[in-house]
Amino acid sequence: MVLACNHINHSFTDEPILSDATFHINEHEKVALVGINGAGKTTLFRLIVGELTPDSGEVILAKNSSIGYLPQQTNYQSDKTIYEELFAVQSDLIEMDRKLRELEQKISQSQGAQLEKLLSQYHTLQTTFEVSDGYAYKSKVLGVINGLGFGGDAMHKKIELLSGGQKTRVALGKLLLKEPDLLLMDEPTNHLDLASIRWLENYLTGYKGSVFVISHDRYFLDRIAQKVIELDRGKVSTFDGNYSHYSQKKTALLEALIHQYYNQQQQIKHQEEVIRKLRSFNREKSIKRAESREKMLNKMNRMEKPVEFEKSISLTLSPDCVSGKDVLTVTELAKAFDETPLFDHVNFEIKRGEKVAIIGENGTGKTTLLKIIHGMESQSEGEIKIGTNVQIGYYDQEHQVLHDDKTIFEEIQDEYPDLSHTQIRNVLASFLFTGDDVLKPVHLLSGGEKGRVSLAKLMLSKANFLLLDEPTNHLDITSKEILENAINHYTGTLLYVSHDRFFIQKTATRILDLTGHKLLSYAGNYEYYMEKKEVVEQSAQTTGEKKENQSKQSAGDLGEVDTKKDWQEQKSIAAKRRKIEKKIEKTESLIETLEQEIASLDEEFSLPENATNSKKLTELSTLREEKQAELTTAMNEWEVLSEELGEFYGDQ
Repeated sequence: MVLACNHINHSFTDEPILSDATFHINEHEKVALVGINGAGKTTLFRLIVGELTPDSGEVILAKNSSIGYLPQQTNYQSDKTIYEELFAVQSDLIEMDRKLRELEQKISQSQGAQLEKLLSQYHTLQTTFEVSDGYAYKSKVLGVINGLGFGGDAMHKKIELLSGGQKTRVALGKLLLKEPDLLLMDEPTNHLDLASIRWLENYLTGYKGSVFVISHDRYFLDRIAQKVIELDRGKVSTFDGNYSHYSQKKTALLEALIHQYYNQQQQIKHQEEVIRKLRSFNREKSIKRAESREKMLNKMNRMEKPVEFEKSISLTLSPDCVSGKDVLTVTELAKAFDETPLFDHVNFEIKRGEKVAIIGENGTGKTTLLKIIHGMESQSEGEIKIGTNVQIGYYDQEHQVLHDDKTIFEEIQDEYPDLSHTQIRNVLASFLFTGDDVLKPVHLLSGGEKGRVSLAKLMLSKANFLLLDEPTNHLDITSKEILENAINHYTGTLLYVSHDRFFIQKTATRILDLTGHKLLSYAGNYEYYMEKKEVVEQSAQTTGEKKENQSKQSAGDLGEVDTKKDWQEQKSIAAKRRKIEKKIEKTESLIETLEQEIASLDEEFSLPENATNSKKLTELSTLREEKQAELTTAMNEWEVLSEELGEFYGDQ
């Protein structure tokens, strides 16, 4: 057992947050902490790491165990680059590596007692280095850098120039590389794209320590969680299995409780009716029997009525009118910033009733595409055509459509002046803003609260074409399920950007993948996309080459030269990319071989028969230096190649 929380009680301003919370986490266990927003999940994490002190109870961490904590938001400050900051985590190994090279040099120039002393020092240091997985530290750091989306030139950006989300990703990378015995992470996937989330899932699945994570990403929890701890109205409950198992058990438990509650209500009603009837007889014997039954009824432990969606938003999306069949037509759309292309030759149509998800890595231009469609951003080339009777409603993940100087009430009132004060309060109450909450200024709201205000405005808009940018960000799982239900019953048309795979799976009828400056279409949900991804990408590449060939053969004017040039350029780029990928594979294989050869040489160093053979030791030392030099060269080459590859796939 690595962590035990025993009978934890904690309150804020006399309002109980945790009541007799008791649970434990075993070594190597991967555990999810779930509950609605405001349930106290982050508070529990802060109690565990010692940022807060419980009113009563105790937090016990296993002796000599280390703990690492990633909060939702970090105020990360550093004058280093991402590369320098993450490699600094391995400073001990870097220093050991330097000392080993220094000892090897001295060994090759020594003999006799001095040689034996140096060999002993070398063997001790090498054992420590090897046990600490020192020979793999470079590839490990570079793997984390690339996995978190900082490949290519991005790894050399100064941290002080990064966005808040990027800084949080750097903090996550440092935490993973420190490899604490217990890893606490509060919403680690919030600032990751789909590729990075999948990488993190694989990393955590193989993580040697214990993991305790807060997340509203249900796909993520299904992949990594072996146990789910639920925090509900201050009480803690533990469920074995991943999120889906928890959800099924929770539903079954709730149904059983509802059944028990109504059975008890029927018993109470029956007893009350018998008591009333006995009293109506107005006989001493009957009255005594009535009083006896009444005492038994008063002693009954009455169940509280189970509430499925307590403190959850109420959302209904209803378009005001029906649009034409053709809702949106995008033709040859392109966008570049400072002559750097974001995407080009983007073509797609959306028909009435479709629910389309746009996915892709960070920096590919998904949000920009939505803004261009909504008219908030201008395109470099191409045409956007909105269909007949289309009324657009827009949800912005940055909530720039909200006004910082207004209160929540004013935000709704100014947008919908025909609504009465009572109607506005009723709408806001359905989004959990009651009493004086509605008088809060927007600039003081949390991300989740701003999201609820934006959803309230979206619901009131009555739009028949919704553009949503990361609508599930900052929503708890219950609220996500309510939004999913509202979207699935929505009779209008939907185009949204999301990294939430579970949400996409539940709501999308089509997926558009913005990748390699292009848009690929998948006629299905997320599982369909994963199944067909490789086939569609290969087909798109082949089709593109065929179209270029056909264009080359049929064109007879200047356009033929341009098309041919463009096709040759694209083909050349693809060939260069494949060439770099092959070089990386070859270099990785060489690194693995060299590491094995060096390990074998190290074993020979420690053999008793070689301990006093200075000639043999000199040969081994020389050979090891050569292999180490080759390994260093190979690792440097891998790094350069990775940066070159990042130019094809990295953020633009």
